[in-house]
Amino acid sequence: MNALAQKPAVRVGSLMVALLAACIAFQLNASMLSPALVTMAKELNTDDATIGLSQTMFFTAAALFSLFLPRLSDIIGRKRVLVGMLAIMAVGTVIAALATNVEMLFVGRIIQGVTGPVVPVTLLMLRNEIQDPKRYGTMMGVITAVNGGIAGVDALAGGWLVANHGFRSVFWTMAVVAVIAIACVLVWAPESRPSKDTKMDWLGVVPLVVSIGSFLTFLNFLGAVNDSNWFIIWALPVLGLASFWAFWALESKIAEPLIPPKYLKQRSSWALLVTTLLTMTGVFAVVNGLVASLAQNTEAGFGLGADLTSLWFLMPYAVAGWIVGPFAGRLAPTFGYLNVMRVGMLGTIVGTIVMAFVGVHSLPVLIVTTIVLGITYAGIGNIMLNGLGIVLSPKDNPGFLPGLNAGAFNLGAGVSFAILPAVQLLFTSADDPSSTTGYSAGMLAGAAISILGFAMSFLIPAPKDAEVTAPATGK
Repeated sequence: MNALAQKPAVRVGSLMVALLAACIAFQLNASMLSPALVTMAKELNTDDATIGLSQTMFFTAAALFSLFLPRLSDIIGRKRVLVGMLAIMAVGTVIAALATNVEMLFVGRIIQGVTGPVVPVTLLMLRNEIQDPKRYGTMMGVITAVNGGIAGVDALAGGWLVANHGFRSVFWTMAVVAVIAIACVLVWAPESRPSKDTKMDWLGVVPLVVSIGSFLTFLNFLGAVNDSNWFIIWALPVLGLASFWAFWALESKIAEPLIPPKYLKQRSSWALLVTTLLTMTGVFAVVNGLVASLAQNTEAGFGLGADLTSLWFLMPYAVAGWIVGPFAGRLAPTFGYLNVMRVGMLGTIVGTIVMAFVGVHSLPVLIVTTIVLGITYAGIGNIMLNGLGIVLSPKDNPGFLPGLNAGAFNLGAGVSFAILPAVQLLFTSADDPSSTTGYSAGMLAGAAISILGFAMSFLIPAPKDAEVTAPATGK
């Protein structure tokens, strides 16, 4: 009963260093390899598509581990789970660095995917230690901004390492950062176990992972147009639906379920998850797919190289989110998480529409609108969606909604790359390869989906406990 009284004070600066180190270690796995993919294909004697599959495996594994590790951290300890994730990631990184063939690389990347829920787990740890809404909002913005890219430095550093020391140097760098992050978390992060007397529902984990894994694999297959077995591909969503039904039926009967059905029925859960899914679907492939493709297209686009594309588009996009994120987090408790999020969503919609009609014809406008999306989505929308997953989660099961929300982010990324490039190809004229109609159509499809996400956001209830509605009382 004296646990709170005996709890040592936590220096916010040290805590932030530890949590940021963990998030940076994860983010390097997600973004530092982009410039290395071509070199990896050559050195491992394979093709670009196969190497690209290693990225897909990493993000799929990250999505699946995100479904249950935040809840496990509630039960056995968030610090313990975070250190465990980073340690396993380091092992996977070493395996990938030593890979002599693509199969060994796949194993390493899948193991690295265990770090998928690093951001939600760190945000849960932060909220446990910082009670002041404004202070928490600012720190949340700083941490979540890392999830949009480390100000573009990660991609540039990856390119330099590959050019001078080969792709393995990128993995060794990741491993060193992971070890540093582990040390920081062990020394400076406190432990918290809000559900320590609860049993982990491993029976519920299995059908949930199978369900989401089936849908993600289905989307990955759709994104690769080849001679795949279409019977197996279309069997995947059926398996996904059947597994989710089994999960729902099981959770209704278990005394301590992974995700109580009563929580899934609440608007604070399903409305947020659908909003995240739609928002991510509408914007993710616009910048990371369509803009990058248009910039490098020598006939319809601007014929830039991959290095200039990263420097002029991807880096400014990440830098904008990095700068704006902490301010958005600071404003959220005062002006409302939902209000700030909707400002970001509206800006994203407008920016995407301008990009579709004007940016496809003008390089300066395309660069500016990409930066606008960096501000409105990476710096505001993404921050608020992650934050809402934390502040709307029920107190007796704080890890469930952040975990599902992380899954919604990853699922949305997959759906985005399945839909928007397909729309672009559908409207691309074979007779006129210099036409930008396909790119415009893909961007407008993204804007339309983002509008649906904006409409859905009005069903999300306000997180009153995380917002300041009256002057502070001095407490």
